[in-house]
Amino acid sequence: MRRDGPPPVPTRPTASTVLTTLKAQSNPARAVFNQGFFRTGPGEYGEGDRFLGLTVPQSRAIAKAYRALPLAEIEKLLASPYHEARFVGVVLLVDRYRKATAEERDELAAFYLAHLDAINNWDLVDVSAPQILGAHLAERGDARLLYDMASSARLWDRRVAMLASWAFMKRGDTRPTLRLARQLLRDPHDLMHKAVGWMLRELGKVDEAALRTFLDRHARAMPPTLLRYATERMTDSTRQHYLTLRRTARR
Repeated sequence: MRRDGPPPVPTRPTASTVLTTLKAQSNPARAVFNQGFFRTGPGEYGEGDRFLGLTVPQSRAIAKAYRALPLAEIEKLLASPYHEARFVGVVLLVDRYRKATAEERDELAAFYLAHLDAINNWDLVDVSAPQILGAHLAERGDARLLYDMASSARLWDRRVAMLASWAFMKRGDTRPTLRLARQLLRDPHDLMHKAVGWMLRELGKVDEAALRTFLDRHARAMPPTLLRYATERMTDSTRQHYLTLRRTARR
């Protein structure tokens, strides 16, 4: 019988107890749905991933209950074949980074980079890249690693790079986002079109003039999904202006 919430946490929690807790709240019907939603079929971006069928609030509640989980056990969660286990591991890592000392943050950022193979779907990227790698690099004012990652053949490395630039914008530095958006403007993957467009939309909240300048130069060459995301918060007339620029350029 499935529990409504996580059971009492053992004195010495392990990855195994976290997985037991996750499985106690599994939902086979939702697991099947998630397999499709996260594109786990042959040749798809989430190929081979396995789900237990928990909701995000359920997974976050379990992560909150296991905040004291040692880093070595978090590493085991990140190695799990179950998506929700990796999600909990990533959320725990974000929480740990947020509370860490400067020295501990160096170690946690290195740990994150060493385990990027576990960050292998868009939700895992989005919940962690700005909060760990982005925050770490923005604090140092050095985005060079992100430019290297944006050239990776691995989709998730490129998405990590783009999302990590959000942390720079939150500090008022829009340069990494603009450079990465130019670098990734013609990325072939739809998930990158969404990521770049999303970060450009966030750029507009910080510096609308910079966004308009970028769109003036590049809207004609943008994939439609990217442009729609980037202009989503603009006025209808401004948005239509940029959409028309793109349509006209395609004739």
